[in-house]
Amino acid sequence: MKKAFKIFGIIIGVLVLLLIAAPFLFKGSLEKMLKRTINENLNATVEWQELDLSLFSSFPDASLKLNNFSVTNKAPFLGDTLASGNTLKLDMGIMQLFKSKDLKIDAVKLDNALINIKIDSLGNANYDVAIKDENAVVSENTSEEGFTFDLRNYEITNSRINYLDKQNKTYLTLTDVQHTGSGDLSEEISNLDTKTQAFVSFKFDETEYLTKNRVSLDAVFKLDLKNQQYTFLENEAKINDLALTFDGFVKINETNNEVDITFKTPSSDFKNFLAVIPETYLKQISDVKTTGNFIVTGMLKGIVDETYIPTMDIKVTSDNASFKYPDLPKTVDNITIDAQLKNETGLLKDTYLNIPKLTFRIDGEPFRMNGNIKNMTENPLINLEMQGTLNLANIKKVLPMEMEQDLSGIFKADIFARFDMESVEKEQYQKMDIRGTASLTNFTYDAGFKNELKVTNASLSLQPGAFTLKELNAKTGQTDIKASGNIQNLIPFLVSKQDLKGRFAVQSNTFNVNDFMATTDNSPSNKTSELKGTQQKNQAPEAVKIPDFLDATLDFNANTVIYGDMELKNAKGTATIQNETISIRNFTSDIFGGNIALSGNVSTKNEVPTFAMNLDLSKIDITQSFEKLEMFQYLVPIAKALHGSLNTKFELSGNMTNDLSPQLSTLAGTALAQVLTAEVDTKDAPLLSALGNKVSFLNLERLSLKNVTTNLTFNNGRIEVKPFHFDVKGVDVAVSGTHGLDKTIDYNLVLDVPAKYLGSDITKLLQKLDPKEAEAMRVALPIGLKGSFTSPQVSLNTETAINKLTQELIAKQKDKLIDKGAGILEDFLEGNTKKDTTKTSTGNNSGNTNQQQNTQQQTTDKIKNIFEGIMGGRKKNKDSTKTP
Repeated sequence: MKKAFKIFGIIIGVLVLLLIAAPFLFKGSLEKMLKRTINENLNATVEWQELDLSLFSSFPDASLKLNNFSVTNKAPFLGDTLASGNTLKLDMGIMQLFKSKDLKIDAVKLDNALINIKIDSLGNANYDVAIKDENAVVSENTSEEGFTFDLRNYEITNSRINYLDKQNKTYLTLTDVQHTGSGDLSEEISNLDTKTQAFVSFKFDETEYLTKNRVSLDAVFKLDLKNQQYTFLENEAKINDLALTFDGFVKINETNNEVDITFKTPSSDFKNFLAVIPETYLKQISDVKTTGNFIVTGMLKGIVDETYIPTMDIKVTSDNASFKYPDLPKTVDNITIDAQLKNETGLLKDTYLNIPKLTFRIDGEPFRMNGNIKNMTENPLINLEMQGTLNLANIKKVLPMEMEQDLSGIFKADIFARFDMESVEKEQYQKMDIRGTASLTNFTYDAGFKNELKVTNASLSLQPGAFTLKELNAKTGQTDIKASGNIQNLIPFLVSKQDLKGRFAVQSNTFNVNDFMATTDNSPSNKTSELKGTQQKNQAPEAVKIPDFLDATLDFNANTVIYGDMELKNAKGTATIQNETISIRNFTSDIFGGNIALSGNVSTKNEVPTFAMNLDLSKIDITQSFEKLEMFQYLVPIAKALHGSLNTKFELSGNMTNDLSPQLSTLAGTALAQVLTAEVDTKDAPLLSALGNKVSFLNLERLSLKNVTTNLTFNNGRIEVKPFHFDVKGVDVAVSGTHGLDKTIDYNLVLDVPAKYLGSDITKLLQKLDPKEAEAMRVALPIGLKGSFTSPQVSLNTETAINKLTQELIAKQKDKLIDKGAGILEDFLEGNTKKDTTKTSTGNNSGNTNQQQNTQQQTTDKIKNIFEGIMGGRKKNKDSTKTP
């Protein structure tokens, strides 16, 4: 007996060792076989990061697990992901591991997966990836070979399923899917017990019917696999908290599907209505006190194929109901709902929605609506009547809604509308029969500006083909607005999300552009600041955004417009708003003691705002404009020293900051500046002070400018100044060069100086000339300015001036040199009257030439010494002027 037990123990030990070793022994060959089988049967690329094989976890079955797997489509959905996930686990008999055909899978578990089903406009389906054998002949006696699902249970957890059918314009998304099913799928007739939870979004055509609504379904289905018929047995479904039960079946035929389903609410409590509203918005439904009923019944019956859908009759009814939340002050009563979604032909276009009656009352104020929508899928025809009063502030007093912002204001409407969506889209207003009035008073709205937008009153008059804004009075911050005008497309704006079009007359006593800056608070938790005992606010930069829903023209008139710290008076003009761009024309205003005329555009469509403008400033005060216009401080920094008035014209384009100020480094364009009259204060201009100190005869202390004109060109952060002239007490100054936004300078000045200004030594020289010649004698003095406006570097190019003056003096004495010899020039330079005892013989040509060269050099040295004396305000050294 002991020997038998010992043998049995050895056998068990060997089996355990085999179970442990088998995954390592067969894993490689199994993975190769699995890839080969997939590649032979699927027109898709299947990959996984790791394959695990276990014979213990699901013993006596084997467990095959694929980690981080993906299935990627080939053409016509090339590159699209059909499926992917963290884990795909298959349980099967151990012997199934060694089969390449007729595999039987007992259980499937899928975790954290994405299933992405697509059908394109041509009807191609991305899940149709099985490779078809066109040469295969199927005999009646031959069973199909391939994967056989001898399934007992399956599970899908934490997954997402997308269904996108472009052909039928149907879009379904299931997120956070938790689904289990159990049964014996090897039998022809069996029961499948399922439990499902998910969040559903459903969109048909352009209309979204469900948006992340929580749904659940616990159902037992009778499966008739031979006849492909699936029947509801025990079941309960929930949409949010609205419970529904189903009865009937779905049958899959060769050319179509057959549906025969009815459903209803298992109870008639009015809480069923509140349950439809997503719990994101409503809380505490179980504590609500209700009266009246709410019943949903429905029927779907018929064939589903490319032409037909099931006929349907879905009704929602409620009669004289009410509800009140225990923690809220007001009740909604007199609730009547009568709505029906119906199709009697099975043709999709014949589906219609009828709402004969919808009423409710809050705080004694009734609101009623009725209407219908026909031809829903092709060209919907809408009939609507609306009448009543709604206090927007009461919404939060009757429903515990988590709204983005509190609303207040009284909305009143008395409207009749009949129109079709094709007329809306094509803006064929003559085909729209819309009549009535609508008004909004004491409305407060957080539009994302610095302050709330408060609409004191707004009223609309609606007539066929004409919608009139009779009056609008609004305020935000310092800004007040009064407007009236015509709205071209109110219904397209409200119904089909088109831009609001119209022309409006807008008046404002004060219009502050800063009030329309949008602020985004990105502050993290204030734990750090609390520890420090301070409160910190970390806000993203403010940004002005032009509304993207406007396509309108505004004729505006404002007494005061505030832009930054500037004030414009008597502003008027026309602005066209379209595609997040404002185009301004014929804008005029009073500013800086003068006038401004402006045309151009500003766009906030892209991430970086841009602008282009033509700006004409006439007779503006230089000091005010320099203080208020930051652009002037960089483009014309020398203006800080000017006190007077000027005219200027700009043609500029570039990028803007979030508060719509120009980004100076991006400027491109030209400008014309004309100084009408100005006094110069050198104390405010280190550049002028340095120039005056360097050139002693250039008196800038009392400089006055009049009618000085220059042209500027902006490019890549540099400003090129075209040559211009001004006069300083008889000295003509020519200026040209460039400066940068960093206030660096690179200027060239040429001073056209009367020779008599160069000091007594030059005056003595000129006395030897004819008086008219002496008076007309001028010297061009080149000066270079580099460095910066605050720390300038002045350099004098005296060599050119010296040579020119020397040549002119010699030329004017040429005749005297010929008649009297070279010595006369020395007398001229020295001012001596004595006879020259050093003359050489006139017959010695070589001696004359040398004497002339020596004399010219002496002349040059003499003039150079004079220049050295007058430049920089230094007194000349008399000894240095003697001819060597």
